[in-house]
Amino acid sequence: MRRTVPGRGPVRFGPAAPDAGLPAPAELVAVCAAAAGRTGPEPPGGGRSLREAASGYWLRRGLPCDPDEVAAASGGQPLLLALLAAYGGDILLPRPCPAWWTPQARIVGRAAYHVPIPAECGGVPDPYALLETVRRVRAEGGSPGVLLLCPADDPTGTVAPPELVRESCEAAIGEGLRIVSDETWRDTLHEPGTPDASAGTVLPSPAEMFPDDVTVICDTAGALTPAAWPAAVARFPATAAGAALRATTVDILTALGALVAGPVAAAAAWALDEPEPVRTRARAAAALYGRAAVAAHHAVLVSGALARPPRAGRHLYADLGPLRERLAALGVSDSMELESHLSRRLGTPVPGGHRFGDELGALRVRLSTGPLLGATPEQRLESLTAAAPLELPYAAHALDELGAAFDELR
Repeated sequence: MRRTVPGRGPVRFGPAAPDAGLPAPAELVAVCAAAAGRTGPEPPGGGRSLREAASGYWLRRGLPCDPDEVAAASGGQPLLLALLAAYGGDILLPRPCPAWWTPQARIVGRAAYHVPIPAECGGVPDPYALLETVRRVRAEGGSPGVLLLCPADDPTGTVAPPELVRESCEAAIGEGLRIVSDETWRDTLHEPGTPDASAGTVLPSPAEMFPDDVTVICDTAGALTPAAWPAAVARFPATAAGAALRATTVDILTALGALVAGPVAAAAAWALDEPEPVRTRARAAAALYGRAAVAAHHAVLVSGALARPPRAGRHLYADLGPLRERLAALGVSDSMELESHLSRRLGTPVPGGHRFGDELGALRVRLSTGPLLGATPEQRLESLTAAAPLELPYAAHALDELGAAFDELR
């Protein structure tokens, strides 16, 4: 039986976009404040300064591009919505996937098909399962056109190995699919591949491997700016088809009114240039969330539940299937009931796997590591500078509560 919530339409409500929960660096706040007199928005697709900053950001990651191959929007959601509307065909997504992806497909009226992920990571579909899904959809009269993936993944917090990214993309391109790579979380690796994440590539991008077939999107709220300052950028292929796709995307963004606010554009451009305060904050925040992720992962495994080791971002994805018998005794038989139980028990939202495209009967949830670092921005800022952040009283208490909640399920 399908469950509905009174007053809500057919587009499923998902959890809020992940937020660092940390106060913005003072220098970034000053840039935004200095631009407060800019009462008009950026032009459609972003002004020259913002697009040049995005080009430099990608160049430092081994993805050179011209500013005319970049478009900006007021957040990742409208940018992806415009992209999907500009592309044709049905949409394929990994299972699980970010909670906000599937609603974009529904809004543009496209069929969305979830493809299982491999055992080692999320964000990228298993290539053999992808081929099977494409052929099944075509046999049923569908028209697969776009593959969405994210090498550094929310919700699982994992990072896809280069060989898997290549195999999955090769399978998609061989079947005529276009690829959108969401690289919002590429600068949140807990153990970056280089000492300075701005000095080179820190994870494999499909656009490095297949530059003519991949559009890259990045929401600056991943690691550079506060979530309350919405800005996102897209890098299009340097081809005639890429230029046409960019033009159509910008047209749709114009129709949506998804233009970046002037003060936000100034802050986003400054952050994308990655001055020292931004680089320092990004590295420190990634390391902090990495410590919290290790502790949360340990608490999950000790209970007998399962989770892939998180390597990036601010979440891990727990599978409580091994605890099904105990959960059934508590009246929990699916991910909606599990979401309600753990959210009530922990006093913080714990979205169930159904929000990320997983089966309702699978007992999976996304756990946020943010609550382990304090309940206020001030506490989290203290955690950021502490030598032993998880030993701070509020952090230790939150970690004890998480462990106790899972221990009860053993």
